[in-house]
Amino acid sequence: MFLNEEKNNKLKKAATIASVSVAVSLTIMKMAAAFYTGSLAILSSLIDSLADIFASVITFVAVRYSSKPATYGHRYGYGKAESISALVQAAFIAGSGVFVLYDGICRLFEPAKMAELGLGIGVMVVSLAASLVLIAFQKYVAKKTKSLAIEADSAHYTVDVITNISIIITLVLVSWLKYEWIDTVAACAVAGFLLFNAFELAEKAVETLTDAELGPEVRKKVCEIVMAFPFSKGIHDLRTRDLGGAYMFEFHLELDGDLPLSAAHDLTEMVEENVLEAFPNSQIIIHQDPAGHVENRLDARLAKKS
Repeated sequence: MFLNEEKNNKLKKAATIASVSVAVSLTIMKMAAAFYTGSLAILSSLIDSLADIFASVITFVAVRYSSKPATYGHRYGYGKAESISALVQAAFIAGSGVFVLYDGICRLFEPAKMAELGLGIGVMVVSLAASLVLIAFQKYVAKKTKSLAIEADSAHYTVDVITNISIIITLVLVSWLKYEWIDTVAACAVAGFLLFNAFELAEKAVETLTDAELGPEVRKKVCEIVMAFPFSKGIHDLRTRDLGGAYMFEFHLELDGDLPLSAAHDLTEMVEENVLEAFPNSQIIIHQDPAGHVENRLDARLAKKS
């Protein structure tokens, strides 16, 4: 179920405001916990929360910018600002991961004493609960709006859930066993996970920015809609891309070659309306071809290369 553009933008803005609020609150709590406990694992989570603040602010700006209507200079709109946002976030997460990994390696050679672990555990439990609530809301918004920026921001907090659970377990083990090296190992593991997550975010953002084709389920749905009409003789050279929360479709529609131009136009309008019903806010370009017409098709050229 797709939303209209106004509801879409309202949901995305609400998600970004919630994200910034949670990130700031958790950063303040973790800063105090890291200071009092001396835990590198909590410090790694603090660094991640600082990254979340940066990422959430970037997302907030990107969502506002991407929501601008199309202009003469940007006739496809500004949706891909969200992909740029996701790419910047990925770079920041990767930098955070490297920082924590470096600090963890240093502590393996120069161990640090830890204290007030009960406080640290309490802070991480609150952080875990807040992250779970925010993720549930973000996933709902991302599903409704198809926003890559919200999805990327949600990925940060998904990392938070995993790291928070691991840090809680780590602090409990250190408290019981008194093996402080466990804290350093956990921090290094968190850093590795941050780097992996950054790579996945960057990969997806680059795919959108380079106009990668949408998934096979979307392409199949478009073809099914087109061929559901009895007057449709075929569809070829379908090209799809993500404009940043809205889809772009271009394809050739094969019709009876004896149809008058006005009749072909009316039939094409019917096809376009049905595609728009399935994918609201999408942009569609349809070229009419007489059925059986022989031409140098994109599908054939791509088939030769594969």
